[in-house]
Amino acid sequence: MADEIDALKSRQVFELVELPKNRKTIKGRWVYDIKSDGRKRARFVAKGFSQVEGIDFEALFSPVVRYESVRFIFALAALFGWYMTAVDVKTAFLYGKLDKEIYMDQPEGFVAKGQERKVYRLHRAIYGLKQAARAWWLELEKSVCKLGFKRLHSDSGIFIYRDQDGVVIMVAYVDDIIFFGLKVLADQKKMEFMRVWECRDLGTPTEFLSMTIQYDGNTIKLDQTKYLEKVLERFGMANAKPARTPMVEGYYPAKYEGPNNAVLTRKYQSVIGSLLYLMLGTRPDIAYAVTKMAQHCANPTEEHLSKALYIMKYLAGTRKYSLVFEGRKGLGQGLESYTDSDYAQDSTHRLSQTGNLVLLASGAVSWKSYTQKSIATSSTEAEYMALSDCAKQVIWLRILLKELGIPMQVPVPIYVDNQGAIFNASNPVQERRTKHIDVRYHLIRQYVEDEDVSLFYIPTDDNPADIFTKPLGRVKFELFRKSLGLVFH
Repeated sequence: MADEIDALKSRQVFELVELPKNRKTIKGRWVYDIKSDGRKRARFVAKGFSQVEGIDFEALFSPVVRYESVRFIFALAALFGWYMTAVDVKTAFLYGKLDKEIYMDQPEGFVAKGQERKVYRLHRAIYGLKQAARAWWLELEKSVCKLGFKRLHSDSGIFIYRDQDGVVIMVAYVDDIIFFGLKVLADQKKMEFMRVWECRDLGTPTEFLSMTIQYDGNTIKLDQTKYLEKVLERFGMANAKPARTPMVEGYYPAKYEGPNNAVLTRKYQSVIGSLLYLMLGTRPDIAYAVTKMAQHCANPTEEHLSKALYIMKYLAGTRKYSLVFEGRKGLGQGLESYTDSDYAQDSTHRLSQTGNLVLLASGAVSWKSYTQKSIATSSTEAEYMALSDCAKQVIWLRILLKELGIPMQVPVPIYVDNQGAIFNASNPVQERRTKHIDVRYHLIRQYVEDEDVSLFYIPTDDNPADIFTKPLGRVKFELFRKSLGLVFH
């Protein structure tokens, strides 16, 4: 706690002043944590919920790197054998400059003697303030641009540096930074960065966004086993009997219209929140089950809770699985995508379920399972809509590659198991069965015409995107799980 107060003083975060008339202070509290490496940490944080919009803050948005971008960069690192090195910026939010007058009570246990009635006037951001993340990001962006980096338009959490010696890619998620590229140049830019900010040099990264990283110069393995173990322990599922699939084959959860159970709802939302974090990180195999069960967070039943915990049982039996990106092994390494749709799956609204998958270096870098927003009148129409959404994701990845200096010279293949959808996307046909389709879905035709994507038919039984559209049986599920790049370690 004393170290935290010393850090606040050294950064000139505050000054002791008399509270002006007609102004209120923001309360603060102490938060304690034990880091993954065993370090004990105390932070004095603001109770940001007491801030008043227009008086204490205006803009709040602060960009961070997308999860799919992180996996994409890791896949490229495996393919090209990039060197990786990381830093952690110490007390990053304390660097952010404030553009509003904010007053805080003095922290418990550290009230200045003889000045008990005075308060902190904050000059820099402090953890817990609503605008703290934005203030830090603005400072970070200015500093790295002075070092010669340029922010990417396709993802504001990625910066790139180019000179005659090579390229360095910097990935930033708040205060966690990883540099990718040639060793000499990446180390040079890291040292320049560390001269600007007080950092802990982490060397070769072993963890990022709760993902454990294993890298041997050719293959990158990502897993969330540590986080998963904590989740299983928290919900009493550590010793649960393992399930072979995340959802029972053929099960479709029904909406409950009865009275709400507040205690059950809180527990259910906590379970789903933990599962979502795993799904977004390294576990595409639970994407369909989690997104389906997440639709019942507002008013769940005991049955919903048991099915959510069933997903935990599956994870308990597969806790040692990693998402693997294979480098420089020839076939199956390029960018490719799969899409599928389950027509009119929603029994209430007759909406279809869509699944999209993008692979690079033989591992999943992007996946999505969601219910379509509008009703499709045929399976071909549902597949056509899914195909268009998948193409948008592929185009974004092409733009990201181009900004990284790796432009694609050939179309990205998209595999779909519906010949009618391929025909409609490849030909400007207008007939009574397709004339009502929203114009935004016809964008796929432009992508095909411009040769950004190319469409191929794949039998349903061979389409791994099927894992995102319905609860499959064990045999088919395990077959498609291998296609995602998930490997037992």
